[in-house]
Amino acid sequence: MAAGDRDAFRELVDKYGRYLFQSVFAVLRSTKDAEDVTQEVLLKICSSLPQYQYQGFKTWITRIAVNKAIDFRRARDRKKEQLTDQWESLQHQDNVQDNSLEANVISRERREQVRDQLERLPENYRDVVIAFYFEEKSYQQIADEQKMALKTVESKLYRAKQYMRKHWKEEEWK
Repeated sequence: MAAGDRDAFRELVDKYGRYLFQSVFAVLRSTKDAEDVTQEVLLKICSSLPQYQYQGFKTWITRIAVNKAIDFRRARDRKKEQLTDQWESLQHQDNVQDNSLEANVISRERREQVRDQLERLPENYRDVVIAFYFEEKSYQQIADEQKMALKTVESKLYRAKQYMRKHWKEEEWK
């Protein structure tokens, strides 16, 4: 076989092919993978014949087969881990993108909803509500800017809250 005799290779396959397949299958537990690795093992045996020391041929080819099968399984498992990591990373990115997109849409819808409700608010309350809740101004700042008494600002905000409780339905905010 070392000299390139095809009949010798065929004899190796006939005599040890099934045995090598069973050895590889015992490690991989997959017929398809075991067939592929067995072919690699046979090629490895042919290329490694010059290093063979003529001691325990069956043990030697078994060791080659088992090592090839273990290497194949490790590579396959590593590839699965990499794919799983990539998949999880992509899913996380998709979730972040979906969540941020969803959050943006919800936020935009909520702002439009608030804007519509503010338009329904009586005008004398609207300016005070916008100044206090959206512009985050103090009662005193609102009183100074709108030229009214501090108690008037407090009163308008109180009445605006009462109006909102009475006229705005909770279902509209869910």
